[in-house]
Amino acid sequence: MAEKTTAFDHPDARAATAGPGPHPDRISLRDHVVAADIGAFQSERGQEQRLRFNMAVELAPQPGGARDDVDAILSYDVLTGAVAGALAAERFDLLEALAERVAARILAEPAAERIFLRIEKLDRGPGALGVEIVRDKADVAQAGAGPAVAPVVRFVPADVADFPGEGAQVLVPTLPALARPEAATALAARRIALLEIGQAAWAIASRSDGLTVVASRTEMDWALAQGLTVVWAPEKMVMDTPGAPEAVGDGMPLARWLADQLGAAGVIVHVSATTP
Repeated sequence: MAEKTTAFDHPDARAATAGPGPHPDRISLRDHVVAADIGAFQSERGQEQRLRFNMAVELAPQPGGARDDVDAILSYDVLTGAVAGALAAERFDLLEALAERVAARILAEPAAERIFLRIEKLDRGPGALGVEIVRDKADVAQAGAGPAVAPVVRFVPADVADFPGEGAQVLVPTLPALARPEAATALAARRIALLEIGQAAWAIASRSDGLTVVASRTEMDWALAQGLTVVWAPEKMVMDTPGAPEAVGDGMPLARWLADQLGAAGVIVHVSATTP
């Protein structure tokens, strides 16, 4: 549609392709450049690159028209804050996922009705590589915001075969008691431990047709919203989320951290001896 192709053009260009009014007011953010650790390739991890954000946000009509009152409008700080907040909350492999998170944060504001958002990588090629999305409140509502009830997090042995309970719950395996490769750095040791817990998750899920392995927060939220029981392979979420535990231990620090992330009431422990 013409309005999508002219979303970031000068108002005169948009007006030339617009139909009869009334037309919503918009606020915009142009050429907002930030540095972030993003990308699906291993070579991109730990290397900040520049991202450029352009967005135009359509606003809900104000009763009585616009007022000269900062409390009555959508602040520009909301736009830059949505970018900063999304990047601080987790590490992204894809611009598409980052765009969804930024759009959802802005559309959570009562005054925001629809957003046109463009994000570009400035350091990955001879030009700007990017993605554009258009989202409105209905899109965000349809996507949902995770499980409606607090799930149960269960810390279970890596060799568990009897799955306790039913409903929305996450099984977190212990670190298997196996010999593992020597690692020369703490980062390598951490990743090896996370991978071994992930292997235990796949083994546990293979013992029951009713279990599935999840690795991302999106997968987990969808499954829990359906009232399913899942087994967590932690590497992706732990490595991609700022503030995740550095110490894997026997897996209990991960179970507690995940319970906090999901708003669970706590962790039910099914292991006879574990970290206090």
